[in-house]
Amino acid sequence: MPTSSSARYLPILQWGRSYDRHVLTNDLLAAVIVTIMLIPQSLAYALLAGLPPEAGLYASIVPILLYTVFGTSRVLAVGPVAVVSLMTAATIGQVAEAGTAGYAVAALTLAFLSGGMLLVMGLLRLGFLANFLSHPVISGFISASGILIAASQIGPLTGLKADGHALFPQLASLLAQLGKVSLATLVIGAFSLGFLFWVRRGLKPLLRRIGLSARPADMLAKAGPVVAIAASTFAVWWLGLDNSGVAVVGAVPQSLPPFTLPSFDLSLIQALLLPAALISLIGFVESVSVGQTLAAKRRQRIDPDQELVALGAANIGASLTGGFPVTGGFARSVVNYDAGAATPAAGAFTAIGLALAALFLTPLIHFLPKATLAATIVVAVLSLVDLSILKRSWGYSKADFSAVAATMAVTLVVGVEAGVSAGVLLSLVLHLYRTSRPHVAEVGLVPGTEHFRNIHRFKVETDPTVLTLRIDESLYFANTRYLEDVILKRVTGDSALRHVILMCSAVNEIDLSALETLESLDHRLRDMGVTLHFSEVKGPVMDRLHKTEFLTHLAGKVFVSQFEAFCRLTGRCAAHDLSTHVQTAS
Repeated sequence: MPTSSSARYLPILQWGRSYDRHVLTNDLLAAVIVTIMLIPQSLAYALLAGLPPEAGLYASIVPILLYTVFGTSRVLAVGPVAVVSLMTAATIGQVAEAGTAGYAVAALTLAFLSGGMLLVMGLLRLGFLANFLSHPVISGFISASGILIAASQIGPLTGLKADGHALFPQLASLLAQLGKVSLATLVIGAFSLGFLFWVRRGLKPLLRRIGLSARPADMLAKAGPVVAIAASTFAVWWLGLDNSGVAVVGAVPQSLPPFTLPSFDLSLIQALLLPAALISLIGFVESVSVGQTLAAKRRQRIDPDQELVALGAANIGASLTGGFPVTGGFARSVVNYDAGAATPAAGAFTAIGLALAALFLTPLIHFLPKATLAATIVVAVLSLVDLSILKRSWGYSKADFSAVAATMAVTLVVGVEAGVSAGVLLSLVLHLYRTSRPHVAEVGLVPGTEHFRNIHRFKVETDPTVLTLRIDESLYFANTRYLEDVILKRVTGDSALRHVILMCSAVNEIDLSALETLESLDHRLRDMGVTLHFSEVKGPVMDRLHKTEFLTHLAGKVFVSQFEAFCRLTGRCAAHDLSTHVQTAS
């Protein structure tokens, strides 16, 4: 029987014990559907990353197997994804030339570094770090990346070469080559785009109208890209369009993933270290977001820390088998979920299917036009673009809107690396800005109750000698000076005031800087003839305060409830026995 520790690090030991024939059937069916989808996607994302198409297949085999062993999501499908592939191309393009052996080695090294970082973060249980990236900022970055990726595919769709990793350089280079558009490539690209968009939106309803049940109709709709690939490949071969300027995939090795090693050259590692960290962060956030969303639909849960371990192992596996950075993909995971995958074993069966494709089907894609793969990418990434986030954030919070708009602008104008860096920085700045100006409400007693509410929102009872301020944020170095200014501004000039009560029901922590500010505030109020008190301080915060001299020297008291503090200091509520409800400062 496995120990709890081994089961935590090897989730396969948990779900594997209850594996049965019914689950096997569901997993096999899901694997067939996902494999059909992944073959063209894997090839396309490898080309997007600037690598030979077989690298996409290699990056989709061993990483999936490793995630099956270490992952906690029952349906997450790991492999190349659009955003990470684009980031890979942007990163490696700065250290090596596409098509060279150095470029491929740099991709392996990037995957190895990314995997190592994720693995270490998982072992240190640092999954919480993903919380520092706000969802609106990530949504803005992914939307801008989707636009960039779609723009980058205009070249393959028209037979042109797009230069640069930002939007305007790409468009400028394409405009300069308009006279060199390949008509045959443009026709194939336009046909593929139109067909794939129709398949995504119109094929399933059509199949249902002619009497096909939901599951077969859905499976046939998912196989749409395979039809486009087969038709365009046949057309190029039959008409000899590769001799007329249509770019094709060409010869693809007919083999399983080879054993490869990343480079340990220090100069290359230094150049890739920061991009690897950014790719790790974005990949983890995307993967966990998808995993948590799909797990919630089945009342399951995933462990973010173990997901770091699983994604780390998957990326290290990719680096050792001819791949490049991978993560959990949204589209393939949703397809896996919809197809009825019950356990991560569905991913293992998918890996077997891809391995068979790499062994036996690669000769069939020699004449596959790159324009069709580009159309596959465009249709996939446009589903990531969500410009409505701009409207929603503008209506809800101007600060959120500024962060989203800035992230999108930097990504489009400068590139994905600068965009994700800006997103991380803006998320942290937004958090610091919000928490540096905590909401502080002056509250009073709601008549007939023991509750206290904002004096500007409710009709409440107050006392001229007592000021109660509710602090709606933990106190730390960035916001206590603001709190001090608010209190002193309110107290100054109020000659009737004798007591200030800080209601701390929302304060989860007080750091050392905040404690020093509160000590200073206590002295300043005492000099003004005003006594500082606290109410509703949480247990963990009180435990920390008891370790200091603050409570010993505090002029006032710490009350368990705000109602009792108000009653005692105003002399009201005489019928209440307050003797056991005052927490002394000693």
